[in-house]
Amino acid sequence: MGQPMEILRDLPAFTAWRRALPSSARVGFVPTMGNLHEGHLALVTAAQSASDRVVVSIFVNPLQFTDAADLARYPRTETADLAALAAAGVDAVFLPSVDGLFPDSRPSVGIAPGSLAEPWEGAARPGHFAGMATIVAKLFHLVVPTVAVFGQKDFQQLRIVQAMVRDLDFPVEILAEPTHRAADGLALSSRNRFLSPAERDRAPLLQQQLRRTAAQLRAGELAEPVRIEPVLIESVLSEARQSLRAAGFEVDYFALCDVDTLLPTVQIERAVLLAAARLGAVRLLDNLLL
Repeated sequence: MGQPMEILRDLPAFTAWRRALPSSARVGFVPTMGNLHEGHLALVTAAQSASDRVVVSIFVNPLQFTDAADLARYPRTETADLAALAAAGVDAVFLPSVDGLFPDSRPSVGIAPGSLAEPWEGAARPGHFAGMATIVAKLFHLVVPTVAVFGQKDFQQLRIVQAMVRDLDFPVEILAEPTHRAADGLALSSRNRFLSPAERDRAPLLQQQLRRTAAQLRAGELAEPVRIEPVLIESVLSEARQSLRAAGFEVDYFALCDVDTLLPTVQIERAVLLAAARLGAVRLLDNLLL
């Protein structure tokens, strides 16, 4: 039978636990903001498959919120989260306070995430990715993981973390876990709880539209295997946006992007469809790799 899960709330306690691990131990890491669902637990399973010990952090990071009200209403479900992680066999949970990580409230030095952070979510939420990258870098230094697992639902975030690890030579392998979905296709998210029943019924239309658009683009690729005309791509994307608006979504973006640069592209062999749309007070993110 395994050891009980360690619950570590301050930096000295966590550091002591981490230093006591054998130097040969492969440590898997899953950074979260809590309010865990099955998608988070799938990240834990992936980390367990690739390591000897698994650490999960729960920290609602104020640096990546651009709206104080959004930060305040982010769901905190610590008791349920800890029970789920214990049942999943996690070795340690790190639950630092803001003061514990940032004694001066905010760090004076952070990570500049570069061009990957400029479009899409970066344009909609200025400063979000700088805050995300800064806390991930700090946690990497504290946890010293062998592998860290991130979900593909937040595709732009995943690409920024991968680029940060590559460009700054972090000694950690990044594993990308496919998006986990409800039975009707809606990407699992901590914010889905804020959807009204009617909005929840409509929410899967976003993924359905991504799949429909991908099929249309692939059909165009069969007709023009080298390069689809930009006018055709824009026509397909415009039709998708109009369809979502007609279904009650407020579309922030629905774009075909290069998987490496995240810039708009007309080459679909290495492309991803990125989408963000609002239903009521909830902003839904999703994507589909082509």
